[in-house]
Amino acid sequence: MITSHQRGHLIKFEGSWKYADNSQPASEERPCIRCGSMLTSDGYDACLGFLPGVTSACCGHGVSEAIVQ
Repeated sequence: MITSHQRGHLIKFEGSWKYADNSQPASEERPCIRCGSMLTSDGYDACLGFLPGVTSACCGHGVSEAIVQ
């Protein structure tokens, strides 16, 4: 089984990506496990917000270290 994380939630691939805890489609948005916030309306991690000059960023969602590019 292939697994990954989406905003800190464990997801698995079984023909499509699903949340491991209840097999709901991973396309259904959930809040970040770390800060409890949903993405902003612009698609940013709420705890990071807009970062000028950054092409991508992730807070790590309590699963990994934060990254900024």
